Amino acid sequence: MLTVKDLNVHYGGIHALKGIDLNVEQGQIVSLIGANGAGKSTSLNAIMNLIKYTGSVSYKGKDVKSTKTMDLVKAGLTLAPEGRRIFPNLTVIENLTLGAYARKGPEVAKDMDWVFELFPRMEERRTQKGGTLSGGEQQMLAIGRALMSRPELMMLDEPSLGLAPLVVKDIFKIIRTIHDSGVTVLLIEQNAKAALEVADHAYVLEVGKVVLEGPGGDLLKDPRVQSAYLGE
Repeated sequence: MLTVKDLNVHYGGIHALKGIDLNVEQGQIVSLIGANGAGKSTSLNAIMNLIKYTGSVSYKGKDVKSTKTMDLVKAGLTLAPEGRRIFPNLTVIENLTLGAYARKGPEVAKDMDWVFELFPRMEERRTQKGGTLSGGEQQMLAIGRALMSRPELMMLDEPSLGLAPLVVKDIFKIIRTIHDSGVTVLLIEQNAKAALEVADHAYVLEVGKVVLEGPGGDLLKDPRVQSAYLGE
């Protein structure tokens, strides 16, 4: 579904991504783990054509290097960004409606009902401004907004960042539910244990390079991963 080959990104004199290769098969959850500054968010931003890169990115067999970000969203590729980036002065309903900006018709209302089913607290706070929500609720809103574009492949950038352990557990349950509904997931996480437990396949990034890859369960048992990311 998504193939990335020899992905390179430069920020001025900094070589942020150094020839990354990765694949996401339809129906998978793929996790990308690594420390701060490893290049995880940069990878997703490049895939969405939010930053310039060299190399190739193919989505559903088509090279998308010259495709506008909005057209990628219309084609079923979406990103719930790091830091949530909701609109704080807009209500929950207004934030969700903006997530469906590329779509029209009665299906939009059905999708909003599904988001409320996934996140009952969002329905309870439907007229509340996004900026007044808790961190966990804002993350739910960010994921819900991304779902409103009806993605086939959803990319999540640090969905558990800054959240309490119980909220993190809820977020990962929701990720599984989204996946079970037929959405392919590419997940970036610093919470390596949670990310690997949920992943069909995973990649480990260090200073802009993929240094390990394999089934999530295998990497969870890898001594190098346990030592560097799991504190074992």
